[in-house]
Amino acid sequence: MLVSCPFGVVRDTLSAIQAAGRDGRECGILWLGTRWGNRVSIKEAYRPAQYAHSRMFHFPPASIAALQERLVQKRYMIGAQVHSHPREAFHSPADDRGAVIRHGGALSLVVPHFGLHATSQDFLADTKVFRLSDENEWVEVGKSEIAECLRIE
Repeated sequence: MLVSCPFGVVRDTLSAIQAAGRDGRECGILWLGTRWGNRVSIKEAYRPAQYAHSRMFHFPPASIAALQERLVQKRYMIGAQVHSHPREAFHSPADDRGAVIRHGGALSLVVPHFGLHATSQDFLADTKVFRLSDENEWVEVGKSEIAECLRIE
């Protein structure tokens, strides 16, 4: 599956992540869009209501219910999830357990340093991309393979 995301959605994502980061908090964003065949076209960066501090974020049940309502209303799916870390980018055991997106081939992006040094133009330079395997494990996608599953356009 190929996820295609416009620069404007990346800009909105970074805006939310950086605002939380300036307050010393992680932030989770869901990229919502439509699927046609083997391609997902991202339409919006959705920031569910969340509890967050410097080393974690959590979507409470009410925000998941609001998300589900939005998905039905707009006929969207979750194309990818994005969240920030205070330092290096990696997929922690808590990230594994708390992932909202769970279909095979799903993408989870982790932005280091609360995204404070990133722009929409260089978003993937330090961001780590993980894909959910058929064995239900988040596996890092190598930099040379990212274009096969994610395009920022």
